[in-house]
Amino acid sequence: TLYEETTMSEQEIYEGLLNWLKKGGISGLPEADELLPMIKATYTPEEASLLTGMPFSGKNLEELAEMKQMDPAVLGEQLDGLARKGLVFRIVKGDTVRYSLNEGFFVDYRSSWWGGNTDERTKGIAPWVNQYYYHGGWDQLKDTHTKYLRALPIEGTIEDPREIRPYEEVRKVLDQHDYFSVSTCCCKHRKNLDPEFEDSRYPTEVCLHFGGLGRYIDENGMGRQITRQEAEEILRESAEAGLVHGVANWEKAPDTICNCDPDCCIFFEAFHKLKHAEGMSSSNYRVRVDSETCIGCGLCVKRCPMYALELKDAPEAKDRITVVEDEEKGKKELKNRKGRVSTVNPDQCVGCGVCVYRCPSKSLVLERKEVLEDPPQHVRDLGQRVMAEMAAAGRRGR
Repeated sequence: TLYEETTMSEQEIYEGLLNWLKKGGISGLPEADELLPMIKATYTPEEASLLTGMPFSGKNLEELAEMKQMDPAVLGEQLDGLARKGLVFRIVKGDTVRYSLNEGFFVDYRSSWWGGNTDERTKGIAPWVNQYYYHGGWDQLKDTHTKYLRALPIEGTIEDPREIRPYEEVRKVLDQHDYFSVSTCCCKHRKNLDPEFEDSRYPTEVCLHFGGLGRYIDENGMGRQITRQEAEEILRESAEAGLVHGVANWEKAPDTICNCDPDCCIFFEAFHKLKHAEGMSSSNYRVRVDSETCIGCGLCVKRCPMYALELKDAPEAKDRITVVEDEEKGKKELKNRKGRVSTVNPDQCVGCGVCVYRCPSKSLVLERKEVLEDPPQHVRDLGQRVMAEMAAAGRRGR
């Protein structure tokens, strides 16, 4: 394999890139046995050499060419190729093209997978990233309360829509943008490429991106531009399938809505497998069950990504009839056949509405929490919060 055949000279190149990548991003690159092999599988030695020292903030081609002592035309061609691989961010502002190095988290968990590629390079990266995640890659986020994604309630699942804050209403999030793209779910694709995992049972092309990020993805072949109407349809289909809307965790023009697979999402796995106290940041809502109308079908229990719901025996409910309005058939009678009702652990609910959306007896609803928590204002605010929480957790651990 590549990492076993690397010469000492190449080893030094890779260690140089790794040390540089550790300077970028919010959470850096925690140490683990898989870290260096993962870097070697992701970058060729030539790419590693070129990208070491490249700024994480945007620079124009002339600035970078002077920095790298290269012909601008030659460097531009190379950087354009690296943008298509998700290693470099490329954005056009007016007549200027600006490039920046994508930090490690972005490459490992996002851009390497959006295009749905199945080439040997991409297949080779997947096992290393998967194991890195389990063996330390996510450790720095263990004790942070603020997460990169926040649960976004499914449309129509909140009890009183007059209460909804703009950042928790899907349509209001979309209203902030005029450019939409869709790409392959990075968590699902990474697991699908790894023979150690079963293929996902959920739809795959469901990651929505907006604004500058959406353009970058579309222009570099990591996804495709779609209309707003298509974005809304993907959200509807995802809700039907049981996927969780996870929005980029800042208030002003968030650039992403993931439709998260509860079986393999890195945020849900952080809670269920890595045993972090929190996985995805919660919305300001939690589910409430009406035990007087619940028919004990168990669909909500199956759909809940947090295992926050369970069925409990309720002998008094056996054979009880609940009448609901059906849009097509009018009134419909539903029977509680086994004398069970659903109950919720409110502390574990993230307020996504996946259970509410498909409840046949309309016995579930999202209610507003007593204490509300606003998300960070913008991506910079998010970074500052996460870094402060990581620093505080580090102090507690000493």
